[in-house]
Amino acid sequence: MTNSTKNKLLGNRWDAGHAAGLSESELLLYRSNLLGSDKRVTNYGGGNTSAKITETDPLTGQPCDVLWVKGSGGDLGSIARSGFSTLYMDKLAALKGLYRGPEHEDEMVAYLPHCTFNLNPRAASIDTPLHAYVPKAHVDHVHPDAIIAIAAAAGSKALTEEIFGGEIGWLPWKRPGYELGLWLEKFCLENPEAKGVILESHGLFTWADAAEECYALTIETINRAITWFDAKTAGKPAFGGAIHTSLDAEARAAVVSDLMPAIRGMVSGAQHMVGHFDDQPAVLDFVNAADMPALAALGTSCPDHFLRTKICPLVVDFDPAKPDLPALLDGLSASVAAYRENYAAYYDRCKRDNSPAIRDPNAVVYLVPGVGMITFAKDKATARISGEFYVNAINVMRGASTVSEYRGLPEQEAFDIEYWLLEEAKLQRMPKPKALAGRVALVTGAAGGIGSATAERFLREGACVVLTDIDKDALEATRAALAASFSSDVVRAVPLDVTDEVAVDAAFASTAQEFGGVDLLVSNAGIASSAPIEETSLDMWNRNMAILSTGYFLVSRAAFKVLKTQGIGGSVVFVASKNGLAASPNASAYCTAKASEIHLARCLALEGAPEGIRVNVVNPDAVLRGSRIWSGEWLDQRASTYETDKEGLEEMYRQRSLLKRSVLPEDIAEAAYFLASEASAKSTGNIINVDAGNVQSFTR
Repeated sequence: MTNSTKNKLLGNRWDAGHAAGLSESELLLYRSNLLGSDKRVTNYGGGNTSAKITETDPLTGQPCDVLWVKGSGGDLGSIARSGFSTLYMDKLAALKGLYRGPEHEDEMVAYLPHCTFNLNPRAASIDTPLHAYVPKAHVDHVHPDAIIAIAAAAGSKALTEEIFGGEIGWLPWKRPGYELGLWLEKFCLENPEAKGVILESHGLFTWADAAEECYALTIETINRAITWFDAKTAGKPAFGGAIHTSLDAEARAAVVSDLMPAIRGMVSGAQHMVGHFDDQPAVLDFVNAADMPALAALGTSCPDHFLRTKICPLVVDFDPAKPDLPALLDGLSASVAAYRENYAAYYDRCKRDNSPAIRDPNAVVYLVPGVGMITFAKDKATARISGEFYVNAINVMRGASTVSEYRGLPEQEAFDIEYWLLEEAKLQRMPKPKALAGRVALVTGAAGGIGSATAERFLREGACVVLTDIDKDALEATRAALAASFSSDVVRAVPLDVTDEVAVDAAFASTAQEFGGVDLLVSNAGIASSAPIEETSLDMWNRNMAILSTGYFLVSRAAFKVLKTQGIGGSVVFVASKNGLAASPNASAYCTAKASEIHLARCLALEGAPEGIRVNVVNPDAVLRGSRIWSGEWLDQRASTYETDKEGLEEMYRQRSLLKRSVLPEDIAEAAYFLASEASAKSTGNIINVDAGNVQSFTR
């Protein structure tokens, strides 16, 4: 065995000391989390595990056999005990008497709730019978790339026998469900020495009498497949060999930052989509290969892969040796339209009388030679996970096509999984999307009180947010806090000086690479200064203008470029100030710059309207709490102007307002959210004063 092969093998991570004190259900959880923590074993949300455990019946007080099995929609790596369904084994056995044959097997799912043990609310998955009828206490079902490469190869039965002898059996393709559960039971009874089975075009089942034994068997079986493939494929070119050379990382990023917003605009008709980019070595090997177009057209094999990645990807017509980006973008619309037409034709060919209506006909996966893979979905996590699934599919195609011939699912079988009525019912149970679902926001000055409160408000409504700020340490602290609350998938941080033209453009390019584009800009970066006019230096004047006027111009210009490329509208919100409307003593530089912001917003509202781009302004006043502006010289200067201290200044501002109320960062965030959301869809060129009432800043 080579060192390269050794590095690919899975380690047995079972800790006997930790496991010694665990109950049977806790051992199941431990085993599941170990298996799910390595994507080489199974994908996110894929696979399932089970244990048949003796429990006390809450009605009779007598012992009874209960199946603990991963519930519908769970993920092995992150599942908790509450994620397992529990069902009476005797009732599951009784279902056999109700089964009317393969053409009626979907109705068996409706009987599973009647088998529930101890009123467990966790819904049982379609794979429950596959675990129930295997006559062993512990069962693992996973989707390792090395195993699916066997399952998706021509002659997979013979390959299984070559690698495993009779220890691991083989069953032909059958859609997951009740009938497949009966097939597994029959296989086990007829092959009592077998330790598992490979399901054609699907995955691996293994079983044992103890939790540790089952886990070790699963790891060992996968490693045997990895070792066999390494020996068989050594020295052989994958995918027919490379015909393209990858662009360097910087050039790949440049292509993607222009390409992703263009695709996003084309696929965000029914709802806004979020993108993900992947250029890891496995992806580049595939997109650069001679056989890539033919293999990609075959689609994926494993049902879990297919549900995430659609019937097949869209291969983008791009030659990295002659990287003509304008030509690429010019031809993109026709490619996307052709994919939609082909998908609609696939639906028409395969639909049944009771099939759900056609879903979004756009591709999920986009393969770009020399550049990498782009995926689009309703949210960032789904886009990322879809990409991970397609990487698994690439690994499967690599193995299967090198030792044999890769085979995707037959078209009708693929359709029947994608438009399975049980899958449709699951989709219909999904919660209603949040108000900003699928939107991407960029917030400047995001490490301050108003910026971070605005980012949090947007995240609560389902947006992805790019935080920018000149203070790198404060920016990272804000990112970490928001990521901990909302997940690292939806938060990014880009250090940014808004007066730096190159840095501003780079920040928007980074946003496009991370999320596919941008929909919402909150221009909030700011400073403040206070001095009588005769003491106002040119440096002070220029600094105010650079950040509060030029900075707002630069980020708006960059946003407009992306928004117009997408062609799906958008919203720009300027956080200006009451001082942009009402003059204040000893603040001529600040007030003038803020007035410039407001007038710039009016100009942009005129330019953006034909494109569906709305531009509005929030005017705060005296937001002292959480504001970094008020922690420096500005506080001392304003307090000196009004001959008071910080506490007195806050009280003075409160008392001078018409409503006698303090203004908080969260109040400004609420106004920014309103102007960014569809609640204000018919407003542009407007100003919302959030100042607790100041007659001098009334706009009319």
